[in-house]
Amino acid sequence: MTSIRRATEKDAQSLLDIYAPYITKTTITFEDVIPTLENFKQRIRNISETFPYLVAVDDDNNILGYAYAHLYGPRAAYAWMAEASIYIDYNYKGHGLGTKLYQSLETALKKQGVVNLMACITEENTNSIKFHEKFGYKKVGTFKKVGFKFNHWLDVTWMQKTLNDRLDEMEAVKPYDQLS
Repeated sequence: MTSIRRATEKDAQSLLDIYAPYITKTTITFEDVIPTLENFKQRIRNISETFPYLVAVDDDNNILGYAYAHLYGPRAAYAWMAEASIYIDYNYKGHGLGTKLYQSLETALKKQGVVNLMACITEENTNSIKFHEKFGYKKVGTFKKVGFKFNHWLDVTWMQKTLNDRLDEMEAVKPYDQLS
């Protein structure tokens, strides 16, 4: 049985172990150097100040995947918009973990008051595009040749999903810690 819980700094090495092959073997992320453990702990701390950083764990508390959201942009006008990311251990892909993580992530973000959720996907990552379409995301644009990794240019597709329709009463997004 898989459960979803909040990530902690103690999870950083397990998350880094999941993330590292995405860096070294795929174009799913544009990072090309594996972050240090301290850097990854800092990422968890920074994101968790405002947004959910979630892990999927098995009955033995082994981390099988993770998902998080972060602010889309630094300007005040972007305060109601977040960007989502998800990474699943290669040994557990296709077992519904991504669905479970995204459902939990979107539920939390909706409660926080996030209006739009964005996904930035390398165009050749068709599985991720299909996954997001299944969740109701729509393609809103493709940037051509914006990344260069493994000796070839990469296009990036942006997808968007509206989580909250109430656009007339804009309250500040609640920090994830303050959700009941």
